[in-house]
Amino acid sequence: MKDKRGRHTAANRAPLSAINKTSKMNGNISHPVGSTSVNVFTITLHGIFSAIGIVENFLIIGVVGFRVRRTIISIWILNLAASDLLATSSLPFFTLYLARGKTWTLGTTFCRIHSSIFFLNMFVSGFLLAAISMDRCLVVLKPVWAQNYRNIDLVKKICGVIWAMAVVCTIPFFLFRKVISLPDGRNLCYYDYARFLPEPKNQTAIIKQRKEGLALMKLFIAFIIPLVIIIVSYATVNSRLARRGNRRPFRFVRLVVSVVVSFVLCWAPYHLFIVIEVMAPSTHSVQTFIIQALPVAATIGFLNSVLNPVLYVFSCPDLCRKIRHSLGAVMESVLAEDLAEGRVSSCRRSDSSRLRMWYNPQRDSRLLGRPKVKTRP
Repeated sequence: MKDKRGRHTAANRAPLSAINKTSKMNGNISHPVGSTSVNVFTITLHGIFSAIGIVENFLIIGVVGFRVRRTIISIWILNLAASDLLATSSLPFFTLYLARGKTWTLGTTFCRIHSSIFFLNMFVSGFLLAAISMDRCLVVLKPVWAQNYRNIDLVKKICGVIWAMAVVCTIPFFLFRKVISLPDGRNLCYYDYARFLPEPKNQTAIIKQRKEGLALMKLFIAFIIPLVIIIVSYATVNSRLARRGNRRPFRFVRLVVSVVVSFVLCWAPYHLFIVIEVMAPSTHSVQTFIIQALPVAATIGFLNSVLNPVLYVFSCPDLCRKIRHSLGAVMESVLAEDLAEGRVSSCRRSDSSRLRMWYNPQRDSRLLGRPKVKTRP
């Protein structure tokens, strides 16, 4: 983040200086990252998580989208799985960033796209979980209204609005993302809050406002507000069911509670470190710790997209059974094709061998006293 003369502005100099200080503590960029067993383990773990997450969410989308009867619950799960698949598909590029020594080599455009996918998943997950909780609350509080007006088309429209809202909330993070060259030779995919500032006057104050605004926007819109809606909704549901003398009968409630707990545990560290980064003095030593901790917190956030399919399977035995049935059907189809091809080829070989055995031109010509029939080479 530089002014018109190419110098870093004061508000953005602190994070960069913390990064430079960290790189000096680690040594030269050519050997510290990727050379220790810890870094190799971390990179390998990222690769495994990305592969597992992509396969899991593909299975969930395939089964829920094509093997399960279309219901309101299946639409909620399908949208959650689509968001998680989008996030896990971008995880290999984050793994590449770590493997190349925590330096970004894929250019500014893909830096913005990759970061936007991360934030889009964060917003969509929070909005969807809040909407699902409100949906459960309406089913219990307003059963007649839910019976008359709650339908698949309405839920599809709500999901469309949620995705549109998430895209709008992601736009600022797309605009302020940039590849920054560091003195130690690394390229960092990070924020450039000085973009779109026509005059350098009061630049420091504006950059500080932008930094704090985006951090608080993520914290409240993507985390605190959805979490409050979720807590209030399920507290209301439990209270109403307790007054009726009913226990929670819905297996889907168990699934949602598991997904919500996973959402909180996976995203809370990231938001905590972001708030500390914004609130701590720019020269404080905690900034160095934050630079080291944020990639780890982002990894934990990505882990949420890997855990959700596991929770779907363990919370819904029917879904697990359909996945096994689908995989079995695919393997049965493949094996049936292979066996069929094998039977056809073996029959052809058997028929040709029988034909050669029963019909021999040389032998038949001698027995019948006819001239030898020359066979074609």
